[in-house]
Amino acid sequence: QVQLVESGGGLVQAGDSLRLSCAASGRPVNSFTMSWFRQIPGKEREFVAGITWNGGRTNYADAVKGRFTISRDNAKSMVYLQMNSLEPEDTAVYYCALHWKPIVTIPLMASEYTYWGQGTQVTVSS
Repeated sequence: QVQLVESGGGLVQAGDSLRLSCAASGRPVNSFTMSWFRQIPGKEREFVAGITWNGGRTNYADAVKGRFTISRDNAKSMVYLQMNSLEPEDTAVYYCALHWKPIVTIPLMASEYTYWGQGTQVTVSS
């Protein structure tokens, strides 16, 4: 089993920045793609950003390209999401997810991911 714990969410104003962190424990996650998703009430969970096992590839949703940056520190079993120029439309619960297959792609569908954190709320006021 793998446990994922997100932190770093909060209430900010439009234009501010936040850095989300995801700590993995239980089993080594260094060989697997990890991603961030977000969800607002009544909507499906949507892909935000993903990173392959060694950080060699990243992918972003169009809505966050140029504003968000995903990174990972395998030595610490951590994944990060740096969010700049936040907009009210970024308000959501953000989830960290682990794709439990040794691949070098970044799945976009939430159903492809095996492990999930409990989520952290990000609220951006206008």
